[in-house]
Amino acid sequence: MIILFAIAAVVGYILGSLPFGYLVARANGVDIFKEGSCNPGATNVKRVLGAKAGNTVYILDALKGVVAAGWPFAICFLFMRPGPATPPYDELCSRASMLGVTGLVAAVFGHSFSCFTRFKGGKGVATASGGLLVLVPVPGLVAISVWLVTFLATRYVSLASILSAVSVLTTVWLLDFQAALKIVATVLALLVIARHAANIRRLLNGTEHRWTRKQ
Repeated sequence: MIILFAIAAVVGYILGSLPFGYLVARANGVDIFKEGSCNPGATNVKRVLGAKAGNTVYILDALKGVVAAGWPFAICFLFMRPGPATPPYDELCSRASMLGVTGLVAAVFGHSFSCFTRFKGGKGVATASGGLLVLVPVPGLVAISVWLVTFLATRYVSLASILSAVSVLTTVWLLDFQAALKIVATVLALLVIARHAANIRRLLNGTEHRWTRKQ
């Protein structure tokens, strides 16, 4: 099993490290590390290059989390055949969940500290949300709903991301999930919040920028 966890971690990190924000911006003649907030996440790409580029980056970054967390389930259900040597269904799901957890944590770490961009990266919101939708669907959907409501009400992307992370942290402990999933979801939520430390300071100081559509 140790080799499987190692594989999940390596695959997750490489997936997470894929710098889609940087690549999409580069394809449009922009070095995203030198524009806007200098962050390669979807929000900054959208601010600098517009909705099409930003939404593309968000979807690609979220898919990194989906694949990193979801491929163990796909392997189990596609290639495991019922038989006397096959573990029970619940045990297979448990193993797949743990591998998915490993992959997602590594993917968020890779997104935040990409080996392809000198260990610079985004804040991990899209990647984490994509993976959490696979591992803990209800908290994931709640987080997306909280993000949308907060953003539409305030136009603060940072506040929406922070509150969606808080909603994951809260919801996952209120529902019946494996302890490991609860712990990992909490760690990811706290990581997202920590990555927004500068935004939190600006929100408290009243200097955070609201989202404005690119002209």
